[in-house]
Amino acid sequence: MKNIVIIIPVYNDWKSLEKLIQEINKVVSNFKNISFSLLAINDGSSLKAPNYNLPENLKKIEILNMKINQGHQICLANGINYAIKNYDFDYLILMDADGEDRPEEISDLIIKAKNLNEVSVVAKRVKRSEGPIFQIFYFLHKILTFIFTGKLMNFGNFSIITKKDSEIIIKDPTIITNYSGTLKNKIKRLDEINCIRGTRYYGPSNMPLFKLIMHSFSIIAVFKMNVFIRSALFIVLLTYLYPYMGFTSLICQLLIVLFNILVYVLSTKSNETNLKNIDKELSDVNLITH
Repeated sequence: MKNIVIIIPVYNDWKSLEKLIQEINKVVSNFKNISFSLLAINDGSSLKAPNYNLPENLKKIEILNMKINQGHQICLANGINYAIKNYDFDYLILMDADGEDRPEEISDLIIKAKNLNEVSVVAKRVKRSEGPIFQIFYFLHKILTFIFTGKLMNFGNFSIITKKDSEIIIKDPTIITNYSGTLKNKIKRLDEINCIRGTRYYGPSNMPLFKLIMHSFSIIAVFKMNVFIRSALFIVLLTYLYPYMGFTSLICQLLIVLFNILVYVLSTKSNETNLKNIDKELSDVNLITH
């Protein structure tokens, strides 16, 4: 483990990114034999990025500017793709800029990955900072995902992945739809650390319930074949239960069909054409170096 690139999407929250860079600089000072670079993906922000000073423990900072706002998932895909083509690295660390992915847990990810050798590690959330209503819906999101995919999704973007794994997932079109779902689907061996969802550095949480619902569907869309097979089994079961459930059985079948239509529509977003043209979504790059 010699070189690590930290990839961070950001939309207008430059103040949080500045604080996060300072916190990352403190954390990585404990790893003297590793070179760290930071790659921020500007997701078409309406606010101009400030001029950052490069801290002593980072080799360089690059800011990739997206032409238009595309969302976190496409930013992460662009960041991974750019790092593979332009960096000599052993691992990538992916995290959010707002402080909810706690920088102090970067150490845990690195140590775990170093001990395991060539195994990617995800940050499993064991405690969240949002209110009770959001947490109830988040629990329902995990249950719904598990029912229709057979996969327990208990992690988000925060992770450290090997170069080999990054080269595998960037070839899969679903990376545009959902990074964590693609990682779970394509990489057979993943390890984990326990992490606590931190609080935002500035302002309230950025995840409304509607966004959480769409996030849930984006994960499910990655496993669309699992979803279609399981949905077919549910429809057959509900058909047999019709004498007992009556009209409710038909309503449930209709909801499952509508659910699958939405999954199919979302899955068509991640096609090979979009993946091949991913570089065209970048306008330019700002480089900060010693």
